[in-house]
Amino acid sequence: MDNDNKDFLKQLSFEPLSKDNWNKFVQLFGDKGACGNCWCMFNRLKKSDFDEGKLDGGNRMAMKNLVWENKPTGILGFYGDQAIAWCAFAPREDFVKLEKSRVHKRIDNNTVWSIPCFFIDKKFRRKGVSVEMLKGVINYAKINGVKIIEAYPTMPPQKLLPDAFAWIGLYKSFESAGFIIVDNTSKNRPMVRYYTQ
Repeated sequence: MDNDNKDFLKQLSFEPLSKDNWNKFVQLFGDKGACGNCWCMFNRLKKSDFDEGKLDGGNRMAMKNLVWENKPTGILGFYGDQAIAWCAFAPREDFVKLEKSRVHKRIDNNTVWSIPCFFIDKKFRRKGVSVEMLKGVINYAKINGVKIIEAYPTMPPQKLLPDAFAWIGLYKSFESAGFIIVDNTSKNRPMVRYYTQ
């Protein structure tokens, strides 16, 4: 990693999505709602509700409602005052699809917060932002008493994974941030955890 990139990474800051930075989140997600009008609701809604929300702005409104209710939704990464990265982060039970997943079933009864997805501005990809985002999430978790962070990243068989498939995060980023594999039911998508205490 060159010095310019190290300096860039040092300048990143992180904060939870809130009413105050909602417009920055909207700018980051753009006209496509990150991808296909998702607005980070794919894991939070039943399939029928999610699909309907893609057509009528419902997913964006559903996310906005969560924020206005002060529910935890995720962490924004900033370069200066521009939001350049997003990481969904909330109690596992807030993600309906995770709770119904056969592959990523709960492995114990501990309270965990999950990271089901990432979104990084195209101009800032492949610069180490995801690892810094994870460090920001870990720091937020420690401050807020979250003891276990769980995620379900991909361990792709090929070196270069198209961006469209990297939204769940790459295992090597989680490994670099100190996460450990706790379940290998899926070879290509292990369950990983970070224990803050």
